[in-house]
Amino acid sequence: MVKSNSSTRFSCITKSIILTQTDTTVGFLSQDAALLREIKSRQSNKPFIKVFQNIKALQKTHIRIPKSRKNLIRRAKRTTFIVKDQAFRVAKTSLNSEILRSSEWNYSTSANASGKHFQRDFCEEKADIIIENKDGLYEGRASKLYKINNTKIKRLR
Repeated sequence: MVKSNSSTRFSCITKSIILTQTDTTVGFLSQDAALLREIKSRQSNKPFIKVFQNIKALQKTHIRIPKSRKNLIRRAKRTTFIVKDQAFRVAKTSLNSEILRSSEWNYSTSANASGKHFQRDFCEEKADIIIENKDGLYEGRASKLYKINNTKIKRLR
């Protein structure tokens, strides 16, 4: 199910807040970090995770992955990596949604007010587009979080 508050059908996806079930938990997705920061009342120094549709989309960016860690990233599921203060994850969407397929990456954050648990009415009020499948939206476990470089892997979460 796709629900949109926009009068024109998906006119500006890059400036929209999408509420959907991600590979780990229910989340807000957008290509505009400022909008996400405003919704979550988040500190400006705390960055968002950048979720890529596939490994090729990740390779197009300026994030330089250590050669020794490429296989780890390619095979990881439900895992977020930090390389030189850039947080990212490669997550294929299980939803058959043209909206999510149209963008190669999005900023991602959990769908809740900062420091609180998932509340559906809060999320529906803040989202421009809601994408939901038959399983609905549910709060799952957060992704594993690793900080990596050429020599070390450190688990943060």
